[in-house]
Amino acid sequence: MRGLHKLVQSLLLRLFVLTASALLMVGTAARAAEPIKIGFGVSLTGGLASSGKAHLLGMQIWAEEVNAKGGLLGRPVQIIYYDDQTNAANVPAIYAKLLDVDKVDLLVGHATNLIVAALPMIIERKKMVMTLLAYASNAKLKYPRYFQSAPFGGDYGEISKNFFEVAKTIKPEPTTVALVGADAEFSNNVLTGARANAPKYNLKIVYDRLYPPSTLDFAPIVRAVAATNPDIVLVASYPTDSVGMVRAATEIGLKTSLFGGAMVGMQYASFLGQLSEKLNRVVNYHLYVPSPTLNFPGIESFLKKYQERAPGAGTDPLGFYQPPFAYAAMQVLEQAITATASVDDDKLAQYIHKNPFQTIVGEIRFDESGEWATPRLLVVQFQNVHGSGLDQYLTGGRQVVVYPAQYKAGDLQYPFSK
Repeated sequence: MRGLHKLVQSLLLRLFVLTASALLMVGTAARAAEPIKIGFGVSLTGGLASSGKAHLLGMQIWAEEVNAKGGLLGRPVQIIYYDDQTNAANVPAIYAKLLDVDKVDLLVGHATNLIVAALPMIIERKKMVMTLLAYASNAKLKYPRYFQSAPFGGDYGEISKNFFEVAKTIKPEPTTVALVGADAEFSNNVLTGARANAPKYNLKIVYDRLYPPSTLDFAPIVRAVAATNPDIVLVASYPTDSVGMVRAATEIGLKTSLFGGAMVGMQYASFLGQLSEKLNRVVNYHLYVPSPTLNFPGIESFLKKYQERAPGAGTDPLGFYQPPFAYAAMQVLEQAITATASVDDDKLAQYIHKNPFQTIVGEIRFDESGEWATPRLLVVQFQNVHGSGLDQYLTGGRQVVVYPAQYKAGDLQYPFSK
């Protein structure tokens, strides 16, 4: 009987071990099947809806492609997002929900400076965040787990520096500048940099004013600018006021050699169609336009896929501005997750700081502030625009790169007022 008892004990022990092993394997498999959750806020309504819908589609295309290849680390990718209604006051609650309710693994930031409203909480939680088009948002904070995918660089002055570099090519060289912009984060950052840069280019500031974001009538502003007779005018504006400023400048006949610079909205197809030939000779920053000098591997196939789906998504039909950089931001995360075999914020942040990434917008390296180590902000000029048709923008010749030199595709036409 004692031998039989030992045999039963041995069999029960083996059965227990086999059962425990099976349960462990089931648990591991279940864990492997859990999605990697990536969460963010996005402006799907309000003044920046054209921006939000465009970059969302770029990120959705990335997620679909990754999942079609089996996901990351053997797990599918799930993107979770909420509409902030283009209201910074909504942003902290969105990111709190993503972390506390949705339990996302990773955070992505807005395609605007609205992410600033959530940064204190993100920093407190020690989370990494990959923002999309937040201009110099980490310049003061220097948070080491912050990254930004657009080629602005971390200096407030990058946009104005490039604008002033273009102005130097005008003969005779300009000596006075007017600064005008919306009283909001992006515009304030641009104009802060412009005030510091103007003396370096021997430019005297003859007008320096902010207008409320709720402004609808821009004619009085343009007339006030015109009264100072500036050689060049740097405008830092958001989409709807960018349209208002261009219309007022052309209808009033603003006399100046160079106009534009930091106008959000002049990159979106809907506004290009609205303004049509009024855009001619406007100079503005951009991130990407079709040009032989910017033909990076993968960019054409991405844009083809994006443009096919844009009408159904109700978003920008061209997709040159934000979508490629939203997709590239996700490529950076994809490569970092794969290399580290982890979604740990600290491991990913350290890896991203130390390594280059191959993306559809070229190679990206990040500096200590999480910005591009070598900025690649373009200055383009609208030239030879005829009518409101968008097909004219699908190839080069309408948005001509005039700076920097290595990407230059044509010469500046001036003055702004013919």
